[in-house]
Amino acid sequence: MNERKSGILLHITSLPSPYGIGDLGPWAFRFADFLAEGRQHFWQVLPLNPTNRACGNSPYSSTSVFAANTYLISPEFLVTDGFLSEKDISAGVSVDGKSCDYDGAVAHKGKLFIRAHKNFKKKNVLKGEYEKFCCDNAEWLDDYALFQTLRKQFDGKPWNSWPEKLKNRDKKALDSVRSESEDEMVKVKFLQFLFYRQWFALKDYCNGKGIRIIGDLPIYVNYDSSDVWTHPDIFKLDNEKNPTHVAGVPPDYFSKTGQLWGNPVYRWDVLKNSGFNWWVQRMKYRFMCFDALRIDHFRGLVSYWEIPAGEETAVNGKWANVPAMEFFDTMRASFNPFPIIAEDLGHITPDVTEVLRHFGFPGMKVLLFAFNENHPMHPYLPHTYTNNWVVYTGTHDNNTVRGWFEKEASDETKERVFRYFGRKLKPNEVSLEFIRLAMLSVANTCIFPLQDVLGLGEEARMNIPSTPAGNWRWRFIADQLTGQVAQKLREMTETYGRA
Repeated sequence: MNERKSGILLHITSLPSPYGIGDLGPWAFRFADFLAEGRQHFWQVLPLNPTNRACGNSPYSSTSVFAANTYLISPEFLVTDGFLSEKDISAGVSVDGKSCDYDGAVAHKGKLFIRAHKNFKKKNVLKGEYEKFCCDNAEWLDDYALFQTLRKQFDGKPWNSWPEKLKNRDKKALDSVRSESEDEMVKVKFLQFLFYRQWFALKDYCNGKGIRIIGDLPIYVNYDSSDVWTHPDIFKLDNEKNPTHVAGVPPDYFSKTGQLWGNPVYRWDVLKNSGFNWWVQRMKYRFMCFDALRIDHFRGLVSYWEIPAGEETAVNGKWANVPAMEFFDTMRASFNPFPIIAEDLGHITPDVTEVLRHFGFPGMKVLLFAFNENHPMHPYLPHTYTNNWVVYTGTHDNNTVRGWFEKEASDETKERVFRYFGRKLKPNEVSLEFIRLAMLSVANTCIFPLQDVLGLGEEARMNIPSTPAGNWRWRFIADQLTGQVAQKLREMTETYGRA
């Protein structure tokens, strides 16, 4: 991250595909070609972990930090590998192409996966590669397969409502499930194998073109997850394995009651005594999948806001410390290099700043936040930057630049924008000019959502925080990714020394 480079933020679900949501199929490789044509060095994606309808299909809410979202598997490449026929995949999911149809993808691909699993058992296609995958990933895969099997058996009910012996992981009870449900567990593992096989093929293709993939790591995990069920000792739970404290952020300018996320918080004393083993294991698998990682809510790895379970708001929480220096010393000793981006947005205290300074981790600057107040030395204005930053026009949680300009920016804010750029900007110019501003800054790395590269408005927004439905649905359509767009991106990248 210490060279002058740029890249694009685009989640896999936002790719074109005839199967309801974007996936790891042909268009993922075409997008890599587009990045190379535009002389981009990074492709940043959102978390690839399993999602579910109950949580709005959010990639930040998952049943496992190790497992992958198998609905991102490409049916086309299952044909290539011999698990399906062309006839099997001939009927796609009927959608408008501009938004994700998660329900359609789950229903349609679910049927294809059943067929692929049967063919796998019948033909033994890639059996040796599958067995090696299971062996290499056994430390998380076996428990995840068991967890998913039990979730299906109990109609999706959370693990704390299962019979006591299964809830508490009684060995005999689990062995009985393994014996009785072997085929279902193999199917879970088989689909994970398919995803990772396709993912590493895409990663190798990108790396071969000089493109590095940046992943995204939420620091907290869902209570109803394989991780908490398997490792209850590292979370603050009571004797009945219910959370005693949960995560969130305190009241601030944006919310008088703070934000109550509800994830169980870590027992950092237990993690420290184990040499942070669970985190080392987690990072090991993430760095296998990605060339760098953005750590979401980085400040929670320095100090975090914990709220007693049962509270209705985040008001009555308190700050708790993390052994941050020991934690990051362990990470740096375990991974060389340790390429991360610290998501340090919002209210950052001196302890977080000191950790960033001490370890030299790059933080984030978001241009959309630079003009909302009359402050000529605002820390998000490019003339205040030093090299060790990653500057974004916006993130997945923001409106697009054009959407912000047209729908959110006040007249006073627009005047500050015009004064900074030295001229008035039209709505159809503002996205490209924000990209130019990021490009010409001294920040080593700049990243742009594809929506901004395409100059799209509010209709292309990916997520509105704290809204439970209607998010994570935007997709681009094939006609939008033209050679002209790539050429414009290439010229700007070359002009500002980022090619």
